[in-house]
Amino acid sequence: MFTRFLKPVPACTACGQSWEAQRADDLPAYIVVLLLGHIIVPIMIEVNTAFSVPMAVQLVLWPGLAVVLALLLIQPTKGAVIGLQWSRRLHGFAAPN
Repeated sequence: MFTRFLKPVPACTACGQSWEAQRADDLPAYIVVLLLGHIIVPIMIEVNTAFSVPMAVQLVLWPGLAVVLALLLIQPTKGAVIGLQWSRRLHGFAAPN
């Protein structure tokens, strides 16, 4: 579905569906931020409750984990948003003739 990390292909190679009408904009990023907050904060609270982690380690660990998880989640989330737009015929995805 993607030619580069977040740029969709112009059209599907299997069915020919054009993906140029999609307008995912910032919604995938908002979803990823929301998910990261719900994933990282409880883990951080549990780790700090169970262990005495030095502050220097935490300053590297939590932002690093957030960056890795954001990079892993952004592409599937954008694909899901484009798929949702396509299924609901939003932003230029016309109904098939």
